[in-house]
Amino acid sequence: MRAFSLWYPFFRSVFIALLLQPLCAPGAIAQPDSLPDDLALNEWKVPWEGRPRDPYVDGNGDVWFCGQSGNYIGRFAPVSGIFKQFSVPDGTHPHNLIVDRRNRIWYAGNRNAHIGRLHPKSGEIEQFALPAEVKDPHTLVFNRAGNIWFTAQNSNRIGLLDVKSGEVRVASPATSGARPYGIKMDAADRPWIALFGTNRLAWIDPQTMAVTEIELPRADARPRRLEIDDAGNIWYVDYTGGYLGRYVPETAKFTEWKLPGETPRPYGTALDDKGRLWIADTGTIPNRILAFDLATEKFVSESQVPSGGNIRHMYFNDEDGSFWFGVDTGFLAQGMPRS
Repeated sequence: MRAFSLWYPFFRSVFIALLLQPLCAPGAIAQPDSLPDDLALNEWKVPWEGRPRDPYVDGNGDVWFCGQSGNYIGRFAPVSGIFKQFSVPDGTHPHNLIVDRRNRIWYAGNRNAHIGRLHPKSGEIEQFALPAEVKDPHTLVFNRAGNIWFTAQNSNRIGLLDVKSGEVRVASPATSGARPYGIKMDAADRPWIALFGTNRLAWIDPQTMAVTEIELPRADARPRRLEIDDAGNIWYVDYTGGYLGRYVPETAKFTEWKLPGETPRPYGTALDDKGRLWIADTGTIPNRILAFDLATEKFVSESQVPSGGNIRHMYFNDEDGSFWFGVDTGFLAQGMPRS
């Protein structure tokens, strides 16, 4: 009895410590609760209403962005601080844009089923009509030839636009209601897609247009955006579960990390040139931006966005190491890592 009384304080402390351990999903790696702020933020108020989003830096250093609900394309010159608005066809509601090597702007006409090409000097727009089953082009990305892969979330389609001929090839996931969302190109010039309506990723064979779906470890996961690192690993954010995940195609292995915080909702992402993945957490207002170091496999920075609002998409500019994003409250912002 005396021996038990001597050991009782030890067993009690161990029991309490076990109770206090954070709970994570199987395979998930816990992260620290407190992180340094390693990001400098610059913000500019956009002079028009309309949910500025999805910025992209052109060859002149100007920043182009969509005014989704305002139905316009905007240009911002960081050097002068001057904004300029460009008109798009009625009912377009551009959702995403990218800039080609000739500094022409390509945008997704999310509400009137076209992909548009804007000539920045004249403001002239050429429209590329999409097949009848593709009603809502969503996110765009160039392949090596300069042609455009795109997702169409509610149409449940992924397409490839030949920018010279206007021909469009279309593929469909086998999963009904898969909601193709974020899209990126790998080193083999294949598109990878986050299927936001289910717990799957997908990639497409450009020759056959065959879609291969890959199931994530958790049935309730909903991947929204993704990035691909230099080793070919696929990094995705699970919006509903609050996880960052890595998929290694060579081994088919998954690893997941729970984002710090009570109710994280990871959305926009940007992978920088130092192996850090920057993630917008929309689970809190104002949003947070977290940084995850791919080498150490740890979250290394946390920053609050002063302008509040949600961050839906981010663009990394390899010219200066910064990344750009729009904020729902009407701001255009630049994040510059301090180290």
